[in-house]
Order: sequence, then C-alpha cells, then structure tokens
Amino acid sequence: MKVKLKFGVIGANPELRPNFVLQNFERNKGELIALCDTDPAAFDIFRKTYPEMSGVKTYVDYHKFLAEPELDAVFIIAPDMFHEEMAVAALNAGKHVYLEKPLALSVEGCDRILEAAYSNGKKLMIGHNLRYTAFVAKMKEIIDSGIIGEIQAVWCRHFICYGSCYFRYDYAEQKKCNGLLLQKGSHDIDIIHWLAGGYTKRVVAMGQLSVYNRTTDRLQPGEKPDRVASFTNECWPPLDVKGLNPHIDVEDHSMLLMHLDNGVQASYVQCMYAPDNERNYTFIGTKGRVENIGDYHGDAYIHVWTQRGFRHTPDIVYHVKAREGTHGGADSLIVNAFFDFIRDGKAPDVSPLAARNAVAAGIMGHDSMRNGNIPVDIPPLRKEIIQYFENGQER
Repeated sequence: MKVKLKFGVIGANPELRPNFVLQNFERNKGELIALCDTDPAAFDIFRKTYPEMSGVKTYVDYHKFLAEPELDAVFIIAPDMFHEEMAVAALNAGKHVYLEKPLALSVEGCDRILEAAYSNGKKLMIGHNLRYTAFVAKMKEIIDSGIIGEIQAVWCRHFICYGSCYFRYDYAEQKKCNGLLLQKGSHDIDIIHWLAGGYTKRVVAMGQLSVYNRTTDRLQPGEKPDRVASFTNECWPPLDVKGLNPHIDVEDHSMLLMHLDNGVQASYVQCMYAPDNERNYTFIGTKGRVENIGDYHGDAYIHVWTQRGFRHTPDIVYHVKAREGTHGGADSLIVNAFFDFIRDGKAPDVSPLAARNAVAAGIMGHDSMRNGNIPVDIPPLRKEIIQYFENGQER
C-alpha cells in the first residue's frame, strides 16, 4: 500500500480559493498536516468547516511552516505577489510544490522558480486547471486527430460578467498583480499554446482602463470588499458597481496578438465588464475549423467545420456535458493529479515550462500596451531548464 503524501496549505481560509484543495484531495492519497495563514481567524473557519481535520498544525509565519520536518509537499494558494518568494523558499526547503497560477509577476521571477525546482530536484506543478476541463479536452482530441489539418490561426474571446470582482481586491493595482492579461489571461494563453502546439515568441498588445476607473463608490479605510457582490445580477451595469478598490490602475479590457514559435498566429481578447460570461476559442487549420460554444459553466458544444460553404451549420457537433464540481470538475482532477505526480511519477497535463511561457506572453503584452503598443519578444530560457521540464522533471 502506498504511503500517503503529507502536505500543507499556505493560504488556509476554506471560504476562499484554498477550499478547492481541501474539498477535492483524495484521503487515500494525502494527509493534511499543516496550515499557514497570516490571519489566525482563518484557522477558526477551517476547524468549523472541517472538524475531522481540526488537529492539524497551524502557522502564521510561512518560514516556520516550511521548516515542518514531516511536510512532503505544499499547496501555495497565496496572493499573486507572494508566489515567487514562497515557491522558491518551499523548493529550497525540500518540498514538492503546487503553485496556483500565475507562476509569478515577472519573467525573471518565473525563471527563478524554475531554477529552484531544477536545482533542488523537487516536483513543481502549476494550477492551470483549465487543461482539465471537459470542453478543452474535447477540442484537443479533435485537433490532435488531424481532422482540421495543421493549425495556422487561433483566437480567443473571453467575456467576463463578474469582472468587477477583480477590481475589489489587489488585482486592481499593477504593483500587486501586474495586470489581468497576466493574471486572468494566462489561463487562455496556456490553452492556445497547448492546442496550437507552440509557445509565443513575440507579442503586440493594446488595452486600457475605460470603465471601472469611472465608478465613484469605493471602499473606505477599514472596509472589507464584498466577496459575492460581483456574482449577483445586482452588480450591473458596470458604471454603477459599488465597493471597488480605492486605487485602480489595471486595464479592464485587453487585446493581445501572439506569434508562436511554430508559425501559428493567435489573438486573445479579454473584457472584464461584459454582460455575459464565456471563453470562446476558434482554431483554424488547413482542413477546417473548430470552435466551442459554452465552456465549463454548464454544457458546451464543440462545432467542427470541414466543408466549404456559405452556411452557419457545422459539419460535426459534439455535446460536452457539464461535470460536477468547481471549475467544471477540473479542480478535483488537477489536485489529485499532483498527488499522482509525486507518489507515482505520473506526468500531469500541466507543465511549469508552459506556465512560464503563458505568463511571459501576458507580461510582455502588458509591456507592449503600456509602451506605445510596440512589438516585444519573449525572453529566452536556459536550455538545461527547458530540457529538464520537457523531460517531465527528470534529469
């Protein structure tokens, strides 16, 4: 019988994003032994939510948490601006690391994390859970079958009806998240890379803050943001949204053009104040086109065109039924894939190298849009690091 992986979580409040770990890990694969959070109140919420695990050790200092000798692996579900320092510290402490996306807020930060994983020989996995959604898996299956030929052009339109939630917190400020093309867009850029079979080598971008900067009802000193307000129908229209961050300087819509290293050209458009909510991908190859209608928020339909004609009816339609669970069941799959990676050596569908290149495209996109829409090249990565991660983190 295989030994359970003893793990801990940095960012312990189960009412927030860490809940996806605590809800989904399979008890025969892992044992939670430690939690870390700067707010001790998070531990009280945890104990009430999970009384069966109330005996775990708790820490407010993540350095002391990482010094826990029994700890094999760590889930880092902290704010984006702490990803780099915490991931490097955890890897240097000899822990396997699951790091929520984005990998870091700078290309240099991403590369320092990859170097730390390489130097310490510890497994690193990034939370690009979109790869584990059913609609993306079906699109990849269709593309890999060759039915639409060689991919040449791609675009993704991302409509976000709950976008104001990002402008209630740290994501509203460049100094704390860089920007939403990086923070939110890294998911979609990663999927474009994965399905198109290449990484971005050059970007050009445009974007601006044009709506949420005009709202007048802002949080006052000491006032906490409403975590659910942006997910209600009352949060409309965008100019009437209340309780946003006092300081806002990130773009609320972005447009990114990407030239991939395999010749594919792609675009990604993101709008944080749309009335509807959907990721809509189109991949066009030398023999046809594939497009999703709907994503993981319920059932989706994958449309495939292989015949020429002036028509709206696709040649093939696949119905992808919704899965149960958060993010269309993807959270459960990715969490347990981390345990399988560490315990069994089973390679996951996500890659730190891919995560780095997705983040790099977003970062360079922000550089482009904030500096006159100039073309910007993606900085290279050391060959030994590329080979290490392409080989499944095996030397």
